[in-house]
Amino acid sequence: MSIANKRVVITGGASGIGAAAVSALVAAGARVASLDIKEDAGHAIVAAANATGPGEAAFHRCDVSSRADVNRAFGEAADWLGGLDSLLHIAGYELTDPAEEISDEHWTTMMDVNARGTFLTNQAAFALLRDAGGNILNFSSAAGVIGMPGGAAYSAAKAAVLGWTRTVAKEWGRFDIRVNACTPAMWTPMYDAHRAKFTPEETVAHDAMMAMIIPIGGKLGNPALDLAPFLIFMVGDGARFITGQTLSVDGGMVIP
Repeated sequence: MSIANKRVVITGGASGIGAAAVSALVAAGARVASLDIKEDAGHAIVAAANATGPGEAAFHRCDVSSRADVNRAFGEAADWLGGLDSLLHIAGYELTDPAEEISDEHWTTMMDVNARGTFLTNQAAFALLRDAGGNILNFSSAAGVIGMPGGAAYSAAKAAVLGWTRTVAKEWGRFDIRVNACTPAMWTPMYDAHRAKFTPEETVAHDAMMAMIIPIGGKLGNPALDLAPFLIFMVGDGARFITGQTLSVDGGMVIP
């Protein structure tokens, strides 16, 4: 179950779930290339992880919606890592608006970051994994499974991640590449920004709803405590026969 010396690329590594993943995997002995557009925060997360080890990390700036940027960043990461064993594609972005008011720019941004970003990073990872196999874990959302009022474009983009993941799992299995999707329910800076839009009354109602729909704890999870152990398992060889799945780490929020 060890992931010591596993070579991992993590997108979105400068904050939230991505930052927790960088810290957890380095603490478990992996070598991690962290990719994000937030350079100062990205370097700070990597420095903090390297200060404790026993693994190590390096930061590379990357806009996941740009093919040129993705190819450059993955090339730099692979050179530093000496190859690739796993991609955790966590980078994502959320905008909200009533469906009838969504602008072309809003729609394009959601698709570029969340859906196109998955497409581009997965292709870049495939080129590095096709000879020896490995693992890709994409990040979707409960919004892509059950919908999210006020977030139609985000939901659509995250649903696209699931369709892509299921298909490439079937196509790339012959290369011994397993591809899965995670739908987490974690308390992150993105969630804080979402909550900040609520009125005090809406916050009370929202928290009461979350207490009803999440059986374990009644609220979103802690990325370091509740998600990191799952990520370590998925990077490790113990998950070698799991592919094409949508794996919810959400305290039971989405139960099919």
